[in-house]
Amino acid sequence: MARLAPLVGWLQRRAENFIALLLLGMFLTFLFQITFRYVLALPVSWTNWTVEFVSIAWLWGILFGYAFVVRDSDIIRLDIVYNALPVGWRRVFDVMTGLTVAAILLWTLPKCWDYVEFMYRERTPALRIRFNYVFAIYMAFAGAVILRSLMNVVGAITGKGGRYITPTHPEGHDYD
Repeated sequence: MARLAPLVGWLQRRAENFIALLLLGMFLTFLFQITFRYVLALPVSWTNWTVEFVSIAWLWGILFGYAFVVRDSDIIRLDIVYNALPVGWRRVFDVMTGLTVAAILLWTLPKCWDYVEFMYRERTPALRIRFNYVFAIYMAFAGAVILRSLMNVVGAITGKGGRYITPTHPEGHDYD
């Protein structure tokens, strides 16, 4: 496993670079629209591709980013009630939610794949990109969410990970 660490690190950096390129593309498209509309006073009606590009880049940025870039510790959680519970109950909640999320996504995966395959027939109006390429990132996203959910279940069952280490101060609410 230690031999794979450099490769995983390199792939992580390339995934971050890809997200940065998507954001740069969206920003440059924004500047392009501003320049044509307000500086050159030219109509932007011929630039329908800009809205389409930004929409696709945003979709890919969000789904690709969650699948390959965002770490579990970076995810914002609304966990006020969760943190008030004892560690044992937190672990039970993590097992229940992890299994529920993984089961729902696994159940919907075949239909989603059918839809992505079906959309090869259609193309986007302006850029003429096949829709199956546009929506294919959802499969990677769903796979990553399933994997993360199952990893959280394993972590909850084994009690490993930082989520189950509670502070020792009185506000920690560790009743176990």
